Amino acid sequence: MTVIKQDDLIQSVADALQFISYYHPVDFIQAMHEAYLREESPAARDSMAQILINSRMCATGHRPICQDTGIVTVFVRVGMDVRWDGATMSLDDMINEGVRRAYNLPENVLRASILADPAGARKNTKDNTPAVIHYSIVPGNTVEVDVAAKGGGSENKSKMAMLNPSDSIVDWVLKTVPTMGAGWCPPGMLGIGIGGTAEKAAVMAKEVLMESIDIHELKARGPQNRIEEMRLELFEKVNQLGIGAQGLGGLTTVLDVKIMDYPTHAASLPVCMIPNCAATRHAHFVLDGTGPASLEAPPLDAYPEIVWEAGPSARRVNLDTLTPEDVQSWKPGETVLLNGKMLTGRDAAHKRMVEMLNKGETLPVDLKGRFIYYVGPVDPVGDEVVGPAGPTTATRMDKFTRQILEQTGLLGMIGKSERGPTAIEAIKDNKAVYLMAVGGAAYLVAQAIKKSKVLAFAELGMEAIYEFEVKDMPVTVAVDSQGESVHITGPAIWQKKISESLAVEVQ
Repeated sequence: MTVIKQDDLIQSVADALQFISYYHPVDFIQAMHEAYLREESPAARDSMAQILINSRMCATGHRPICQDTGIVTVFVRVGMDVRWDGATMSLDDMINEGVRRAYNLPENVLRASILADPAGARKNTKDNTPAVIHYSIVPGNTVEVDVAAKGGGSENKSKMAMLNPSDSIVDWVLKTVPTMGAGWCPPGMLGIGIGGTAEKAAVMAKEVLMESIDIHELKARGPQNRIEEMRLELFEKVNQLGIGAQGLGGLTTVLDVKIMDYPTHAASLPVCMIPNCAATRHAHFVLDGTGPASLEAPPLDAYPEIVWEAGPSARRVNLDTLTPEDVQSWKPGETVLLNGKMLTGRDAAHKRMVEMLNKGETLPVDLKGRFIYYVGPVDPVGDEVVGPAGPTTATRMDKFTRQILEQTGLLGMIGKSERGPTAIEAIKDNKAVYLMAVGGAAYLVAQAIKKSKVLAFAELGMEAIYEFEVKDMPVTVAVDSQGESVHITGPAIWQKKISESLAVEVQ
């Protein structure tokens, strides 16, 4: 009989969440670096360079890899021979207290993103609780815990289908991945759950993402069962789609494909696919009664030495003097270095502004000729101006775009991933522009922010409207004033290149 103290679990959960906020798993670093070295698309290679540099900076600075520090998911396997000492809380309460400690740690405050009353008031719980917890009661005398922090951008791209038993799972995946866009910040992992019931497939898809990246080892030794055959087939075929890093087109869209299955009803074939983003964050620990868990930090030499440079063709601009005529000369795929003052605003701020416009009210901030950055930053610590401040998924703002552009005179937007057809049309009609910052490089991006202050909607917390003053913040022209989108042209070009290359190999 193993006796485990309540506070050992609480502290271990808190330590693990802090640990994964700034340390990537070593297997992820290695896989991303290998993909970076193989990549032939300049835009995709540039994005992966920023992700790798950001990863090293976070490891040394102990600051979050991504501004979205995630919704906490925990898998707990409790041994049947375990007894709890001094337990005054339920297991749920212990885990949530660990989450609370982690997210409110003064030395590295993590962003609280969890909202209670999701279909109503959507009020922030302030400490990122509650976690989503899954339990198993198993033989043994230990408590094994997998902890993950899942960003909303990748979680929102989860897909599920109840296929017919005769349907092809591979065909469904290849048809579905392109519909996910780039909001999940590829390259990352795909977790696929097959069988059971609808909810079982979803849980398996999430749980299998806790495993290490080992696709190249599997490829070297060869598959030993149908699941491994499917993993290899999907890994090759998904990468042949040419979606590439950040959806800009390239050779690597996924670093691994993980699959878990379970027996299912004869009439059913449930399938769920959940992507993990470039901020892959998970840790595993075991409690055996000897005290809190201890996690070993990756050695610094696990991080590649990469230097990012904008290049001589990068366009340096001053946001304070920019005119509508200026942005019309910007070309899709061009690197732009932003200087001067920009505004921020995401879902809640956009909703509030549109409600005010509909009532004929004056907005608290003049948007005319300005750029707005879709971001919800982490709170600063120490002498920071702002905490990690990477972009959020831009498509969530698509439904507001036309009204905001036409009624306020907003000139440009900055976010993550692609824009949808309605937003692209609005950008084209208003001769505006959409710029893309790299998702998964939040701490690196924050280094370009030299001043920060809240201008409006302070009660929205990280969703308030800030004004940032930036110096040489790197972005890519993703939709130009003519409505051309690199997220449409880039993957199409690279899918064709990959297809032609494969045809040559066959000959």
